[in-house]
Amino acid sequence: MALSQGKWVKLEQNGTGPGARSSHAISVVGEKAYSFGGEFKPRVPVDNCLYVFDLNDETWSVVDATGDIPPPRVGVTMVSVADTIYVFGGRDATHKELNEFYSFDTRSNTWASLPTGPPHRSYHSMTADDRRVYVFGGCGDNGRLKDLWAYDVIDKEWTEFPLPGESCKPRGGPGLSAVLGKIWVVYGFSGEELNDVHYFDPNEGEWVEVETSGEKPTARSVFSTFGIGKYIFVYGGEIDPSDLGHLGAGKFSSEVYVLDTETLVWKRWEDGSDSSYHPGPRGWCAFAGGQRHGNEGLLVYGGNSPSNDRLDDIFFFTPYVDAC
Repeated sequence: MALSQGKWVKLEQNGTGPGARSSHAISVVGEKAYSFGGEFKPRVPVDNCLYVFDLNDETWSVVDATGDIPPPRVGVTMVSVADTIYVFGGRDATHKELNEFYSFDTRSNTWASLPTGPPHRSYHSMTADDRRVYVFGGCGDNGRLKDLWAYDVIDKEWTEFPLPGESCKPRGGPGLSAVLGKIWVVYGFSGEELNDVHYFDPNEGEWVEVETSGEKPTARSVFSTFGIGKYIFVYGGEIDPSDLGHLGAGKFSSEVYVLDTETLVWKRWEDGSDSSYHPGPRGWCAFAGGQRHGNEGLLVYGGNSPSNDRLDDIFFFTPYVDAC
């Protein structure tokens, strides 16, 4: 594969949507995006509604869901495998870290509470392949974490993998991506912004820290990330944290970078999007890889701005990848 050009598109929003928020989660099933959780005021969960956005007609609605509906939370993650969405962890209105695990069947609009495995946490990262859901890191009851867990959606069992070595610090807000059979941990925050890259090979049962080169992104956390083929894309994030922690806005990035996981070379993405169609600098977004009009890309919704205002806009980034 070889990279060519790509662009951002700002989507219109009709209907009843979540509104401005950050520290929420979004997941794409087919050509519909589901949003859950988040905050408008720092650390105060907004609601526990599940919203669905049709990527074709660009219309929001509130899902008429039944079953074990999760309570409101911030710092939550969600991913999809086939037609099912999986939601893990987060933090409630009392600032308690959670380890509840839920599934949502998009065919029946039904929530179900599932057995949990990983300890309590928020601001962790989650990714999936076609069979397993992976959870890494985050803020736990006793500080930041660096453990990796997998939930097998067929066997319905959790597996805890070996911890990485000392070079991989516990962290919140890292990038996590399942690419070419490996689980990649990219950057994150461990008292300072990090710029290291590690992967776990489930077949070998081993962690590896890799040295990357090229146009490396500045150290960052709470950014958006997704994988296509052998590539990991990184957009935005916090590159200089606020002295107020979660209560304030730090300095955010607006660039897109891509890591070739075979050559381990970073490249800054130079897209041709008009500035009015670009999401600009932000972090703490809801994001997910998915398809729109048959093209794979990155969906970014809301987040926090440099002025500490919560955002309510939605964008889709399409990187064109050609076979060669």
